[in-house]
Order: sequence, then structure tokens, then C-alpha cells
Amino acid sequence: MSNPIRVLLVDDHSIVRFGYQQLLTRSDDIEVIAEAENCADALRAYRNLSPDVVILDLSMPMDSNSEEIQSTAGGLEAIRRIRSYDNNARILVVSGLDSNPYPQRAAQAGVQGYVTKRNASAELRQAVFSIAQGDKFYSKSISHLVDCKEEAYEDNQLSQLTARELEIFSMIAEGHTVNSIAEVMHLSPKTVHAHRANLMRKLNISSSAEIIHIAMRAGILQT
Repeated sequence: MSNPIRVLLVDDHSIVRFGYQQLLTRSDDIEVIAEAENCADALRAYRNLSPDVVILDLSMPMDSNSEEIQSTAGGLEAIRRIRSYDNNARILVVSGLDSNPYPQRAAQAGVQGYVTKRNASAELRQAVFSIAQGDKFYSKSISHLVDCKEEAYEDNQLSQLTARELEIFSMIAEGHTVNSIAEVMHLSPKTVHAHRANLMRKLNISSSAEIIHIAMRAGILQT
């Protein structure tokens, strides 16, 4: 019998992690070796345990000492940090964000798969097996978004933003200050201000209220 696939689960909701664990471990071919609920703990667990596959959400706190700093940017930052540590890391995103730019930005950041939460019960195990074998796996409902050219969804305003600008856009939309963003992202406030100015210029907006409005339309914030 071959060794089970060793999985690190990263989601800030314990009930979600429990549900995934029940799906994954219904037979002996997958083992959940650790769980994490924020970006910093995910990287720490990855360094200590070297899992075969990381499953993570895009919405999570950045750091264990800043639980109030929760953002859709947390997952993108976790991907960046893990892949900076190990460029061969195998990462599967499971997210409720099922429209671009998020699937494409995650793919550009180096993940091997993206499963929508609505399809997780049917696709999660298959995705883990595919990624563990070195293949890629994307939910059928979003696979065309990952492969599409940028110009194919120009009507989506957020497609104009870089990955870093998208992270900062999300955190501003969720009410975080420039100083708190700078602290958890290990950037200077000046750099965050520069990214904020760039993204507002690209989106042709002039206020945080307009950022919130766009984020609500994109499904990043719930109405």
C-alpha cells in the first residue's frame, strides 16, 4: 500500500476545516496532517511538515497576532509566502470567489488547482489526487476563466489590477487602514499609499466608498 497523501488544511473557519477533513479522510489514501487558520500559521506548518498538498481559502487573516485583519488578500499572500519558501509547493484553492480576477490571479501566483466551494463535495478528493500526482485541477465552472486572456474579461474592472493591487484593494474594501495593511503585509505605509493611488487611477475612482461599491458588485463583500 502506498503512503497516503499528506494534506495541510488552511481556513479560518473550524467548521469548514472539519467538513473538508470528513470528505478527505473517508478512506486511508489521504491524511490531514495539520490545520491552520491564518497566513502566518500556514507558512509555519508548511515549513515544519512539508505536506504533499496545501488546501487553502482565499479569505483568511494574514497573521496570528492580527486576527482582525481578515481579507480575501490573506490567501493570495499565503500562496506567495509558501511558494517563496518552496517553489514546488502544490497548492489547491477552495473558494467561494468563482469569477475573475480571482481564479486567474491564483493561477498566476502558482497554484495547481482551484475548486469552487459549491463544487467542493464532488471535486475535492479528485483535485487532491490530481495535484499530488503533479497535474492541475480546476472546477469545470471556472476552468475557462483560468485559461482566458486578460482581454477576454475586460468588463471586469478588477482585471486591470496586479496581484498586489488586488490584495490591497480587498483589504481597503474590508475597512483596513493603510497602516494596518502595511504592518501585516510587511510593506511601508508609503508603498501601500502608492499601490492605493495606482489602483484608484486604474479603476477611475477617487474614494474608499467607490472601492467598497466595486467590491460588493464583485462579490468580495456581502451586501
